[in-house]
Amino acid sequence: MSDDQRRLYEQLATAVFELDEKLATILAQEVLDRGYDAWQAVERGLLEGVNRAGKLFDEEEYFVPELLIAADAMYAGLAILRPHIKTHHTGFNRRVVIGVVQGDTHDIGKNLVRIMLEVAGFEVHDLGRDVPPQKFVETAIAVKADVIALSTLMTTTMERMGEVVSILEAEKVRNRFKVIVGGSPLSQQFSDRIGADGYAPKAAQAVELAKRLVGLSNAA
Repeated sequence: MSDDQRRLYEQLATAVFELDEKLATILAQEVLDRGYDAWQAVERGLLEGVNRAGKLFDEEEYFVPELLIAADAMYAGLAILRPHIKTHHTGFNRRVVIGVVQGDTHDIGKNLVRIMLEVAGFEVHDLGRDVPPQKFVETAIAVKADVIALSTLMTTTMERMGEVVSILEAEKVRNRFKVIVGGSPLSQQFSDRIGADGYAPKAAQAVELAKRLVGLSNAA
């Protein structure tokens, strides 16, 4: 990769991170005009910018408005680059069912993870918020998902995640899905206790966890 490519991708990441939708579109078009790889621009530019915004959100330096604007900037650049992404980068053929568990309506973190998964090439089925455990299982079976991603920000609803795992086991389909959990009150110990396959303490780590669990950790 040339120094010019690195510079341009870094500028694209910064545009998203600094909430500049207009600049993100200009730079995305510049990537194409210079004949650079569209997927690299997404991964090293747009996704990197959203990752940075997500980290600041996790650290409570960015809040909901900033996160939404960063997502808008990323989507603006993605609209330009997506048609030029080579098929092998978007054809992971991996599906994720994601949602906030029943009793919780906080979905900003979940939305950020969904964005990151989509950009990384996953087919994402977003069930929204306040989702009953059975709904996760039914949808995962129906769409032949590879991963079930569960989110909550409330200690009072954490056990709903365990119920999802229990239903999978009761219906004898547990081995068909990787279950990952995330949210500020959770821990690796909690994930282990309920029998989940993985825990992402920060939104920015969820994509790599999902890719690793389905054998795509080296996918570009």
